[in-house]
Amino acid sequence: MKYIASCSFGKDSLAMILTIIEHGLPLDEVVYCEVMFDDTISGEYPEHADFIHNKAIPILELVYGLKVRVLRHTWNYKSECFKLRKKGKYEGTPVGFPLRRGPWCNKMKIHPIRDYRKEQTDEVHEYVGIAVDEPERLARLTPNKSSPLADYGITEAMAMEICQEHFLLSPIYETQVRNGCWFCHNARLAALKDLWKNYPHLWAELRCIQSISRVSFKQDYTIFDLEERFKKEEAQ
Repeated sequence: MKYIASCSFGKDSLAMILTIIEHGLPLDEVVYCEVMFDDTISGEYPEHADFIHNKAIPILELVYGLKVRVLRHTWNYKSECFKLRKKGKYEGTPVGFPLRRGPWCNKMKIHPIRDYRKEQTDEVHEYVGIAVDEPERLARLTPNKSSPLADYGITEAMAMEICQEHFLLSPIYETQVRNGCWFCHNARLAALKDLWKNYPHLWAELRCIQSISRVSFKQDYTIFDLEERFKKEEAQ
């Protein structure tokens, strides 16, 4: 049996790893799947990407002696947006932003994790960072997965405290409610406004894609619509 911990380096998954260490649970590898915007820009917010690669991973490896595996897809978000369609009504035009239903961007996490599991020769047991106060998510756990946080009665609030106590809380929580891809079309308007206001270089990347995309960034808004909305709100 191989024991792995799926980690996003958010508060819950890091608190889970610290709980595994505290209670001496078996752990062979920490697995993190990083979605890339392009060849050099991570899908993580800049401060979270910096925290992951320059603080959290070194601490897990050098202080706790854990093996950390970083997975990535062979292609990235931007390259897929600019890829030309090979068939259909819009053959020869760029793919553009993902559709709301069945978005292709989900494959950027699903495929690397699927391929990782296929290459394993032993049966895999996966630890996931789900707190005890998330009953709906816990109810969906399959037999090959478990939640150390739930097993030891740790809530989301407690998970944040554990990370703070171990100096392993990402700075992303100073500005965001959740950590996730900065270009996610499911992001709340408040998060997108923060992106427009505080990360102009990243917002410029979305403007560039919207200019060639038939699909709006969000269901009711193009990137340009959002920009106009945010400008009006700031002017009030």
